[in-house]
Amino acid sequence: MPIFLQKKTIRNLIYVLIFVMLLFFIIFSFYNWWISIPGFFIFLAIVYLIIQQEKSFRQETIGYVSTLSYRVRKVGEEALLDMPIGIMLINDDYYIEWSNPYMASCLNESSLIGRSLYDVADTLIPLIKQEIETDTVSLHEHKYEVIYKKEEKLLYFFDITERSIIEKQYEEEKPVIASIYLDNYDEVTQGMDDQARGSLNSRVTSVLNEWAIEYGIYLKRISSDRYVAFLNEKILDVLEKGKFNILDDIRELTARPNLPLTLSIGVGVGVTSLPELGGLAQSSLDLALSRGGDQVAIKLPNGKVKFYGGKTNPMEKRTRVRARVISHALRELIQESEKVFIMGHKYPDMDAIGAAMGILKIALMNQKEAYVILNKQEIDASVKKLMYEIEQRTELYQYFIEPEDALEMNLTNSLLIIVDTHKPSLVIEEKLVQRIERIVVIDHHRRSEEFVRNPLLVYMEPYASSTSELVTELLEYQPYGKIDILEATALLAGIMVDTKSFTLRTGSRTFDAASFLRSKGADTVLIQQFLKEDVDTYIKRAKLVEKVQFYREGIVITKGDYDQVYSQIIIAQTADTLLSMENVEASFVISKKPDDTIGISARSLGKVNVQIVMEQLEGGGHLTNAATQLTNTSIDEAEKRLKAAIDEYIEGGKIG
Repeated sequence: MPIFLQKKTIRNLIYVLIFVMLLFFIIFSFYNWWISIPGFFIFLAIVYLIIQQEKSFRQETIGYVSTLSYRVRKVGEEALLDMPIGIMLINDDYYIEWSNPYMASCLNESSLIGRSLYDVADTLIPLIKQEIETDTVSLHEHKYEVIYKKEEKLLYFFDITERSIIEKQYEEEKPVIASIYLDNYDEVTQGMDDQARGSLNSRVTSVLNEWAIEYGIYLKRISSDRYVAFLNEKILDVLEKGKFNILDDIRELTARPNLPLTLSIGVGVGVTSLPELGGLAQSSLDLALSRGGDQVAIKLPNGKVKFYGGKTNPMEKRTRVRARVISHALRELIQESEKVFIMGHKYPDMDAIGAAMGILKIALMNQKEAYVILNKQEIDASVKKLMYEIEQRTELYQYFIEPEDALEMNLTNSLLIIVDTHKPSLVIEEKLVQRIERIVVIDHHRRSEEFVRNPLLVYMEPYASSTSELVTELLEYQPYGKIDILEATALLAGIMVDTKSFTLRTGSRTFDAASFLRSKGADTVLIQQFLKEDVDTYIKRAKLVEKVQFYREGIVITKGDYDQVYSQIIIAQTADTLLSMENVEASFVISKKPDDTIGISARSLGKVNVQIVMEQLEGGGHLTNAATQLTNTSIDEAEKRLKAAIDEYIEGGKIG
């Protein structure tokens, strides 16, 4: 406590004592007045001394306050001038009216007064114009946290360079776990002798070890076809910038001995918990494999996923074990359900309708109440022709219902089977996905970020030509029942449409499925009737083809007129037509659709992965067949975004 405050406390005690003495003398004078007279004079003397002491105390107080004010003022001046905090006062024209010496030293200037911010620190102008109260800016290789006081036109600068370096180092050194898998290892090595298998393992392991040493990765082989890698986010960033060129190295290595062996990598990143990282890595690997392999999937804690690679078609699996297992599992799920609903994507094509009819047949074989959800207002000409044939058969047509009819039914213990898509936003009626808990997904497209939540069963094979091919195999393993000719025809039509009459994405199992359907009476002549088009459609497609332009080598783009609306079928057919032109490896068609969106249909012969391009535009699909829909945009803006996505794909790594 300061001395003057101590004196003030003593003085207050003396005042109390005097008051008590005065009160004592007054009372005592009533009894002995002659004794109180000398006491009174003594009292006056004490009062006089106290008055003198009070004057002295006041002078000391004034002196103390003056000294304190000087010291406080001096400290304030030193704080403004010498503390390592930048202070700057500006006017409305962005001229500096005053700054402390520390601020001048930060900008390597002797004085800032009278200088324009445009000359000494133009990065501050946007902050001031937008009236941002707190932001981080870089000035002369230093980072500062800037606090802007709008009313006073005052800026404070706190140097956070060292803190930023520490934060960056912390972020870069966060652990990352990668799970690495050799795709098709069992398929490739099946039938190999020990020497050939050992030679292949040695070559692959050598390339992976060299890659790990180059980037400072710890790599451990845990089985014949699996590895685990430990790295940090700094190394991961370098790998991402190089688009994970290890995928190309492994592909080229095994291409020389004509062994279609590729690599899939699942990466866990973004958390510090090692068990969580391991879970993310495995989940990412599962996602990469479900998309056909030969790619890297990086799953972030917020659910977002980044993909690299995926430049080759997935290798067809020769074994049908999984198809048989899925068929039996599907049968059990159907038998446990009260009702079965089958639904494809919006504006369904032949593949979606054919697959739906195949699943309907499986449900009916198991004597269950089943329905195909179909919006009859949103089907193309070929599907309308198929539906006309179905309408002639009342016993079959009764199982086709509108989405509204399905929503009005009792959905308790129902099973929803989604075919030819796995995105809830693309199904015919999304409310059914929300209301029915038990869901099965059967699809041949590569898996995207958007996916049905918690499905009971997933059968996704990107190697397959079509969903109709997958469903045909499931039908073959059902224990009883006979396939109707029209049902077989619809399934074969789905395969033919998606393979362009067996010219694209076909494998031995595709022809096996077609052979099975043909043996059940599938009518190829009727399929040709379904696929016939009218003259107006042909002319519309020809006008789109007429506007084609080469954007990059082997890549063509065409777009429709601003006031012309095209159906998804015409857009897709135009992309297919362009693909048949000479020197065309990939085609993209942009046009306005009936629902006021901008549609982009993409096709490829396999050298360009159009799925990756479309995923950058919030779409998806297959390596050679993909599409997207853009809202709140124009055709020209969609074209700019498409070209940017193509540039990103090509510049990120070589095509093929």
